Amino acid sequence: MKRTGIGIFILVLVTAGTTAGYWWGSHQTTQAIQVPEHTDHGQQAMGQQASMKERKILYYRHPMGLSDTSPVPKKDGMGMEYTPVYEGGEPAVGGAGKISLDKVQKLGVKTERVTLRDLTRAVRAVGTIEANERLTYTITPKFDGWVERLYVNTTGEPVQRGQALLDVYSPELVATQQEYLIALTGAQAVKDADPEIQERMQELVDSALQRLDYWDISPKELRELRTERKIKRVLTFRSPVNGVVLDKPVLKGMRFMPGDMLYKIADLSTVWLIAEIFEQDLGLVRAKQQVRIGVETYPGKDFTGTLAFVYPTLNPGTRTGRVRVEIPNPDLLLKPAMYANVEIATDDGEQKVLAVPDSAVLDSGVRQIVLIERGEGLFEPREVKLGARADGYFEVLDGLREEDQVVVSANFLIDADSNMKAALGGFGGHSGHGTAPAAAADGIPPPAGMTTESSGPSSGATEHTGH
Repeated sequence: MKRTGIGIFILVLVTAGTTAGYWWGSHQTTQAIQVPEHTDHGQQAMGQQASMKERKILYYRHPMGLSDTSPVPKKDGMGMEYTPVYEGGEPAVGGAGKISLDKVQKLGVKTERVTLRDLTRAVRAVGTIEANERLTYTITPKFDGWVERLYVNTTGEPVQRGQALLDVYSPELVATQQEYLIALTGAQAVKDADPEIQERMQELVDSALQRLDYWDISPKELRELRTERKIKRVLTFRSPVNGVVLDKPVLKGMRFMPGDMLYKIADLSTVWLIAEIFEQDLGLVRAKQQVRIGVETYPGKDFTGTLAFVYPTLNPGTRTGRVRVEIPNPDLLLKPAMYANVEIATDDGEQKVLAVPDSAVLDSGVRQIVLIERGEGLFEPREVKLGARADGYFEVLDGLREEDQVVVSANFLIDADSNMKAALGGFGGHSGHGTAPAAAADGIPPPAGMTTESSGPSSGATEHTGH
């Protein structure tokens, strides 16, 4: 029994000694691990935080670099805290970022000089070929009658000016011819009578002849009636123009009434193109501009025309406006109802404008930025005001000067580094412009290949050595 108690006592002593030794060793290891807190890096971070606390906060800016600011702390729509901007740490206007030359070559950075250019913007649209309304005619009688004979009996048939179209019979025409011949005979019978009587008889002759003329009886028919003095049972309608028969509802033997259309004839030596222009392009088109037209019927063949008229109304359904283009068509290749592609050159040729390639513009939707090369590997963001876009270029209204070198390739990659740092600073919630990212201040190392150097109020520069 005594031996058992002694064994238990010895076991307790050994266990206690082991536990004490383990505790002493763990305590020494913890102290050794905590030593790096007193390194230069830790002291520098603590010094920066103390310096930031001493400086006065001017305002708070959007964590993603937008133009929105706030005088008090707040969060954006995604819950990210606005970044404080301290006194002496305001974003410098024209702050530049630097990239090593080897990185510039790897990224494929290209620049182009800002110059004055003639911007020619091509407005493209589709349209339909139509007959020229000014050269379209309808044959409509002003009296009733019957169709006795058709000389032109098919739609699409070409006709010449003065060519016979059809013969018609009308009791009114016969009666008027009789009146004319009786008045003409009476005028000759009283040629030796009192002048007043002669004048009245001549008025009857002229009245009958004028009535026939008002009914569109051709001058040829009237001359034959005057010379031959024979009443014709039928009279002939003739074409008033060279053209093509577009419509022919008339049939042989049918009765017609005043105003009924018998023929529709159009001269297609000049045709119209009615094109639909998008609302945002209507301000670029005007009369007398040259237009290039292409139709699928003749691939590879271009037609040219002149923009003659911009219609004053807008289609509310399609948000397009109509324009009319006049096209010479001597060979009659263009036919009504053909679809056509339209290209309108909008260059007025009056003056050149300052322009940059559209690839040089970084557009956030709120503002437009271009990167200007200030030296070897040194790039400065510049906000610009843009105008019209044409030929792959933007017109620059403000923000640039002639001879500035702008980045036209890899500008998104150059800008990506600053955007990433702004995002990291926003997540930390207490990083200002020109200070180290909050992630680094919290002990989180920056992404590989990216280093940051603090810039004072006068420099505003961040060195980018990688992405």
